[in-house]
Amino acid sequence: MLPKYKFDLAFFWKIWVFFLYFFTFSGTLSAQEFSFVGSRKKQTIKFKFVRNLIIIPLYINEKGPYDFVLDTGVGPMIITDPSIIDSLNFNAMRKIKVTGLGNSEIDAFISQSINAKVGRAKIEQIPTAILKEDLFNLSGHLGIKVYGLIGFSFFNSFIVDIRYSTAQLKFYAHNQFVKYDGNKIALRIENLKPYVTAGIELPNGKRINAKFLMDTGASHNISLESINSVAFPLPSQTINANLGMSLSGQIKGSVGRIKHFYLGDYIFTDVISGFPDFKSISGKLDSNRNGNIGADLLKRFDIQLNYKEGYMFIKRNSFYNRPFDYDMLGMVVYLDEKEYKRFIIGEIDTDSPAAKAGLLPDDEIIGVNFKSINNYTLSELMELFKSKADRNIIFEIYRDNQTYFKLVHLEKRI
Repeated sequence: MLPKYKFDLAFFWKIWVFFLYFFTFSGTLSAQEFSFVGSRKKQTIKFKFVRNLIIIPLYINEKGPYDFVLDTGVGPMIITDPSIIDSLNFNAMRKIKVTGLGNSEIDAFISQSINAKVGRAKIEQIPTAILKEDLFNLSGHLGIKVYGLIGFSFFNSFIVDIRYSTAQLKFYAHNQFVKYDGNKIALRIENLKPYVTAGIELPNGKRINAKFLMDTGASHNISLESINSVAFPLPSQTINANLGMSLSGQIKGSVGRIKHFYLGDYIFTDVISGFPDFKSISGKLDSNRNGNIGADLLKRFDIQLNYKEGYMFIKRNSFYNRPFDYDMLGMVVYLDEKEYKRFIIGEIDTDSPAAKAGLLPDDEIIGVNFKSINNYTLSELMELFKSKADRNIIFEIYRDNQTYFKLVHLEKRI
């Protein structure tokens, strides 16, 4: 079992693992689409909004529903828990070796015999990548049981309206009239993923246009990876951070603030951004892209996506004016992958408030501020950890068959 590292939910492992075999599906995936049953032309469903990610109910081979991440950043459907599929014969499937950073490999299996359904829309023989196990404990880091990710097949089949402000997903057949609202932005679909051009102010004050993957399956604001085939220049003030997890271990990098970021007609100031170590990621990402726009920024809009015609509309919503905050505690918490009831401390950043308070990896949190941990969801804890500088949080932890109380003083770290 791999250790539980702090990682940007569903981002780094998705990009650096699954990007390497998108070509396996690119022909068949483009041909397979969802379609409504009968005369229906549109539908609205509610989604769960967990740590900035969209979780939708999906039926697999007429069974379910199972929670899946709806993710613009993946091509083939990915199943991380194969127990949802009856009579799965891995020996009869084509196996591929998936390489992460470094030389580590895992086995993935390809299937085109799976049917899926979202609401009243179905797809047969959807191209799917299946893992034998969820190596990165995605469910534990989200705090709910998640069975996989679905992306291009769904978004390419419909005009998709993501209402982050009301946690609603509206999707329309392409021959259905749709009233668009907001600022129109061009989309380029490359390797089954959507890209946009956005403006960014460099540390020297110069504004440039850059190419970004628009990624609803990344929980951060933006990630800046390279410019002109070299590392993206860092702001004057940064902190070292463990940004992700690959097959070979942690992805090192920095976190800082970008003075101005421009998306369509909208301007954002002091945006938190991650800067992965260039040597670690060089040659592992989509060609010619400069970075990634994640859901902590995208959620500030209600978004209408039209892959086939190559554009989207964005309109500011009730999240728009929320400040760009960063973790003030310096540690990751995940749910035990078997029970999903025990809150376990993972990696702790050096010199962070959590480290100074004496918290340790593998400590079990049993109470917060004199309330049982059962009173909190994982998402609520994460929000508490970045809620207010100078706030004190009292942790009751269980370690080596003993109970301890630890007082942590939150700090604005960047």
